Amino acid sequence: MEDFVFKRGLKNIEDYQLVLSRSMDQELRDRNNGTEIEEFEESDCKPQLEEFSRKIPHWRSQLTVRGLVASIIIGTIYTVIALKLSLTVGITPNLNVSAALVSYVFIKGWTKLLDKVGFNSTPFTKQENTLIQTCVVSCYGLVSSGGFGSFVLGLSKKIYELAGVDTPGNSRGSYKDPGIGWMTGFVFTTSFIGLLSLVPLRKIMIIDYKLPYPTGIATAVLINGFHTPKADKTSKKQIRGFAKFFLFSFIWGFFQWFYTGGAACGFVQFPTFGLQAWKNSFFFDFSMTYVGAGMICSHIVNLSTLFGAILSWGVMWPLIRGLKGEWYPATISESSMKSLSGYKSFISVALILGDGLYNFLKVVYITSKSIKRTVKVNSEVNDPSAKSLEDLQRDEIFMRDSIPIWVACVGYILLSVVSVIAIPLMFPQLKWYYVIVCYVLAPFLGFCNAYGAGLTDINMAYNYAKVALFVLAALSGRENGVVAGLVGAGLIKAIVSISSDLMQDLKTGHLTHTSTRSMVISQAAGTVIGCIVTPLCFFLYWKAFDIGNPAGEYKAPFALVFRNMGILGVQGFSALPSHCLQLCYGFFAFAFLANLVRDLSPSKIGKWVPIPMAMTVPFLVGASFAIDMCIGSLIVYVYEKLEKKKAALMIHVIASGLMCGEGLWMLPSAILGLAKVKPPVCMKFVSS
Repeated sequence: MEDFVFKRGLKNIEDYQLVLSRSMDQELRDRNNGTEIEEFEESDCKPQLEEFSRKIPHWRSQLTVRGLVASIIIGTIYTVIALKLSLTVGITPNLNVSAALVSYVFIKGWTKLLDKVGFNSTPFTKQENTLIQTCVVSCYGLVSSGGFGSFVLGLSKKIYELAGVDTPGNSRGSYKDPGIGWMTGFVFTTSFIGLLSLVPLRKIMIIDYKLPYPTGIATAVLINGFHTPKADKTSKKQIRGFAKFFLFSFIWGFFQWFYTGGAACGFVQFPTFGLQAWKNSFFFDFSMTYVGAGMICSHIVNLSTLFGAILSWGVMWPLIRGLKGEWYPATISESSMKSLSGYKSFISVALILGDGLYNFLKVVYITSKSIKRTVKVNSEVNDPSAKSLEDLQRDEIFMRDSIPIWVACVGYILLSVVSVIAIPLMFPQLKWYYVIVCYVLAPFLGFCNAYGAGLTDINMAYNYAKVALFVLAALSGRENGVVAGLVGAGLIKAIVSISSDLMQDLKTGHLTHTSTRSMVISQAAGTVIGCIVTPLCFFLYWKAFDIGNPAGEYKAPFALVFRNMGILGVQGFSALPSHCLQLCYGFFAFAFLANLVRDLSPSKIGKWVPIPMAMTVPFLVGASFAIDMCIGSLIVYVYEKLEKKKAALMIHVIASGLMCGEGLWMLPSAILGLAKVKPPVCMKFVSS
């Protein structure tokens, strides 16, 4: 769920179909009409292909020790960033391009430093750059696919109590607090299966169907651009820019810490628009992480979050709070699910479900149309005589060092058997036969998700997870339903999400002439690193900060949302507070219709229709982060107006520096918190 907000989906279904069909038709016409292609003989290309293949590093040479070290360091920083985002606002931007950029900056800095002290370094290739990026993405991706901001935290006692101990369906004792042991075992058990589920279909997805995978292409274009003869001057500017903003962000985080010596203290509580607006969460909290995230996201995503903040904290919540005593008892706390928190949580669920249902139907529609069209043109497009030499070179490298199908199938079966045994031992509420059903269905769901993501760049894993959550919660009964639903959702989300991410990275590898075998090994290495680093970093957050506190910084909003989905699956609509069901119907319909208008109206109108999923986040966590992200969007807008070419070069550099600097500061900040070292000053603002 978290990743979707920052994916750029299709603007218009018909436009997409028209552009795609035109491009395929034109491609076929160009290929069939070219005189060179008519005289093409496959045998003529063999010497050139063999010569080209010898220039590409062997797959073992693409895997380097320095690449592994860089992956561990960068992956840890990005995991800390992803955890902060997931535990504060519940969403994580797509950081593939940023990871490729930081990987390049890191290794270039490494080699220059060694050169200055007299050591000769091996050349830094685009294949090595691709593998480091893949490893980093698979490492920090476990924050989302592992559910550390959603279903894992939703199992905790704190979220169990927030949902209401006496709430029907939230059975007594249905919680399991975070622990390094079981969390590490859970992600090790569930994460590797996703790597194997779609490996046998990589040729179909990448070569035969030619799925675009926009994120994979964007990352490949960036990496290919770095490794050209003219890239040195550009790379120096980017390295200097990254270092400057990284240092600024780190020092700024350190400086802010000195003024946070108490509750609601520091720059993060600065009443930018006055104290009354501050009480309703409208203020700029000076977070460089969110400003950087706003620079990466599209303008409509950032504006959608601001619209959601104004609608919820500016209009709805003050009105519902004024109905205390009529709509809900005046004597109960606002944190109870039978009071204002119930409206916040369940209206957010309705928005998520409406948005998810629309996008699911949209992806199914586009996928079915695309498969039908692909079947018609597949024989012509994949005719060797209709391919350029460059295409043949890419395909030859992509298929040369493949993973045998029997290895993938045997590995999937063995890992599934381990999961069927291990997961019911960790969570007795989830019966072993439900685990078997999950693993039988997962490859089919993974294929649908990976195909849809290849066309639309939307990872729908959270939708499949929600369906599993509702179904398993209902089937498992009142006593076991919530825990069984949360764990089952985790199984499906991990497999479906990781397999889709792998295909995105394989698309990048295909375009950068990187071996498939080295890509899968790099992805597996990143998963191992993530399985160790992510639980440790999460546990550091858990011990150092007040995770899950609705009034604190680390609200972890989707943890409560996921638990309430489980309660809703067990109990039904009787779990909702008064008049909440009618509001949920309205917002569900709004989410569906907003997406429909966005896709079917002219682009001049559709591009301004807010994205319901982006609107959801401030409903739960407040308006301050939306203001931060809109400031990031404003910086991008002004920068592009003043210096468009330079902006295209530096926007991701600046955003990555801001996010990485503050992200790195979170580690010493958490350690200071564990050591009970308190900041010396409390800067607080009160009414005169």
